[in-house]
Amino acid sequence: MRAIMGAQRAEAIADVRDRLAEVHRLRAKVEQVQGRSLDAPALPAYPALSRLLPGGGLRPGSVYTLAPGSASVSLLLALLAPPSQAGSWCGVVGMPHLGAEAAERLGVDLSRLVMIPDPGSRWLAVAATVAEVLPVVAVRPPGRVSDADAARFAARLRDRDGVLLVQGPWPQAEASLSVSDPGWSGLGRGHGYLDAREVTVTVASRRLSTPRRGPVLLPAPGGVVDAARGTSPAVRGASEREALSVREVLSVREALSVREALSVREALSVREAG
Repeated sequence: MRAIMGAQRAEAIADVRDRLAEVHRLRAKVEQVQGRSLDAPALPAYPALSRLLPGGGLRPGSVYTLAPGSASVSLLLALLAPPSQAGSWCGVVGMPHLGAEAAERLGVDLSRLVMIPDPGSRWLAVAATVAEVLPVVAVRPPGRVSDADAARFAARLRDRDGVLLVQGPWPQAEASLSVSDPGWSGLGRGHGYLDAREVTVTVASRRLSTPRRGPVLLPAPGGVVDAARGTSPAVRGASEREALSVREVLSVREALSVREALSVREALSVREAG
């Protein structure tokens, strides 16, 4: 009887070992096809954004799209900041109006930032070349990207453990991020200083059963990024005329420092004088 039980146990152990060997074999094959380790750690993100991103950060070998808009520029910079602070080089392609000062205010390490404002008609080839040497690349496509080009770019990213951030559409993206419901705080009745902007960030991904969304201060009063904690931005409660005035100066405000608040009265006087 003991001999039978011993034989059954040995057979069970052998079966488990065979199954584990098969798992390891399949895992190695997948890693070979993808050109990277499945255990490659995600690049860091601000806590306010990591709770929304699949895996808690930017997955190596992946593409993330951001819906166009002024607020998405701040979101893009907020995604670049933690990787650059952690030592990763970042490249920005095709964004001539992106301000270095605004990037620094949101935490981007400028010593690890390469900017190519005007890559010309061969922007895709330029972006792909940059992705060969820099682990994080941001691009604003001037036109549609074909599925074939996107597949070739994705293969290059997987081979280099790179991350691509796209302001606009891109086929087969890991996740899509959008910003909505912007509201500024720090504004009185037609005067004062804008010191924080609360937005709703939504992340949709094939890895998520439902989109994740949450309020984020982009920027927070300190100049970087933080989770919103029940703030009540004054712009949302302002009159229609005051809110319109704020919207008119936001484009000016976006091009300047994200931390240095701009007086609404001063901005409007500049606009009227021009």
